[in-house]
Amino acid sequence: MRDHSPASNSRRYRMTLDSSRRSALVSLGALAAGTAALAAGPSHAATTAQIIPPGAQELADLMGRLRRAPRRRDFKTVPMILQQSDFWDNEALKEIIAYRGARKQVWDNTGLAGPWLNLMRNSINAQIFSFGHKDFLAVSATHGTAHLALFDQAAWEKYELATLAGNGFKTNTLAMPKPAPGAFAQSEDPNSVFGSVGDTIPALQERGVVFLACHNAIWEVTAKLVASGKNPDRGSHETVAAELTNHLIDGIVLTPGVAATIPELQQAGFHYAA
Repeated sequence: MRDHSPASNSRRYRMTLDSSRRSALVSLGALAAGTAALAAGPSHAATTAQIIPPGAQELADLMGRLRRAPRRRDFKTVPMILQQSDFWDNEALKEIIAYRGARKQVWDNTGLAGPWLNLMRNSINAQIFSFGHKDFLAVSATHGTAHLALFDQAAWEKYELATLAGNGFKTNTLAMPKPAPGAFAQSEDPNSVFGSVGDTIPALQERGVVFLACHNAIWEVTAKLVASGKNPDRGSHETVAAELTNHLIDGIVLTPGVAATIPELQQAGFHYAA
């Protein structure tokens, strides 16, 4: 016979309430996990573990710190010479300079149409697979026409950057993402990012390459745009340079000037490659 006493009803009420709370907590936990996965995004969350060499802890840690480092991309105007560190990605740049890996190389990249991405990919492959330096870090000190590859497609279209890029670059093809390999074991597959299909900025970023942007290069590109009339909003030099800065592609680390940053990296043990 069922107990309908007040005490029994109270016990059943508490059991129902506890069950509801547990269900709510489980739902909140699932929601939080889903939100975190969405925030991480597919490019980093899904592929980094497959592309970074197993055991490359220093490189993996650096990539994590760089993903978390702030990037200011809300400038209204920028000056010609950056004298305050909040005008560049100071925290991220400090992480790179302080990198603890034993092997690190900075590439002085200036020519958009040159083999700069290919050379860095080949260097990474040989350092990792031939010499066994899993934590090898390659940094692109990007300026000259190569810097055009660091702007997103929206900037290319608005400011007609293809007119500065030369033949063969109607769009920013170097910033187009490529599919990652299914596993690190695909390193001998020429159709994976370990082969020439990996000669893009996003593919190299997923392998741990860091691309440095140059404020001075942005200022000089802006001067050409203003002088040629490729300035649809009729903005000042300071405002156009700010907008271009805001349209650097994801993951780029902005410096106050690449030519001045190279000695900082060399002083920290980076080997120079032109």
